[in-house]
Amino acid sequence: MSPEEASRHRAFLRQFTANEAAIRGFVRRLVPSRADADDIMQEVSVVLWEKFESFREDGNFRAWAFGVARFEVLGWLRDKGRDRLVLSEKAVEKFGEEAVSAEPRLARQREALERCIVEVAPGQRDLLLRAYEPGAHIAHLARESGRSEPGFYQWLYRMRKLLLDCIRRNLAKEEWS
Repeated sequence: MSPEEASRHRAFLRQFTANEAAIRGFVRRLVPSRADADDIMQEVSVVLWEKFESFREDGNFRAWAFGVARFEVLGWLRDKGRDRLVLSEKAVEKFGEEAVSAEPRLARQREALERCIVEVAPGQRDLLLRAYEPGAHIAHLARESGRSEPGFYQWLYRMRKLLLDCIRRNLAKEEWS
């Protein structure tokens, strides 16, 4: 592999890594379950890599990846078309357009959340993040934290409120900057 090709591969991987959460969020908004989104995301990753030759370092990687993701979701819908619980292609197109237009706002919110979550005490942050992992068992986490289940849910509510207030403050600062 030439140094130029290696450089393009690194640029692609940097772009993919930087945008993976946004692409996953886009897919997740269009399909009914996290497992479906994970399956589609694998296909999106493969297709993006297969289309590496059309990757432009100076192009809008996120828009390109969202386009690929949209086609993968539509293909998944075609395959699942017999299932009455699957959205129509027209609905996916509409949601996809809305997701693309909402992405800059959602990206700012994700960045604010990342800044705010760092402010949470490490032990509490770990517990909070574990509560939102797929397959988390709240009863187990409650016991581990020394709280009753209802008490743990109250604690989660307070933590979410603190994070939401922090996010709003961060976003307000951005608007005034």
